[in-house]
Amino acid sequence: MTTPIGRPTTPVHRLTVLYDADCSLCVHLRHWLLRQRQLVPLDLVPAASQEARRRFPALDHDSTLKEITVIGDRGQIYRAASAWIVCLWALADHRPKAHWLATPAGQPFARATVLAAAKWREAIKGASCEDGRCEAPGTPG
Repeated sequence: MTTPIGRPTTPVHRLTVLYDADCSLCVHLRHWLLRQRQLVPLDLVPAASQEARRRFPALDHDSTLKEITVIGDRGQIYRAASAWIVCLWALADHRPKAHWLATPAGQPFARATVLAAAKWREAIKGASCEDGRCEAPGTPG
């Protein structure tokens, strides 16, 4: 398959999502992804785990703990906002939103979402994280 200007394209048939298993937000999103109808199958693997290292030995696994990383079955690597967009693209009910987020009009929203999630993760990781696991902050009051 080639694009109109003759560049080869590589179709994506399966995606591996590397998520931080010690992050309550990441685990919540993992469960949410698993409940969605998938047009492209998603394998959800803890970042920097033995399984992730076995599947992707050349990957910088420390960086996968800092930002969401998604890997396509042909070696494509998506990080940060692009990773979120490709996750949505893989889902039947969210593909149109992913297409919009990939446009110049939508990209600022995708970046803002990823930055907000990163700040939230940083806040809960800095909170009481006894035994290495952090819970979502409780409701005030």
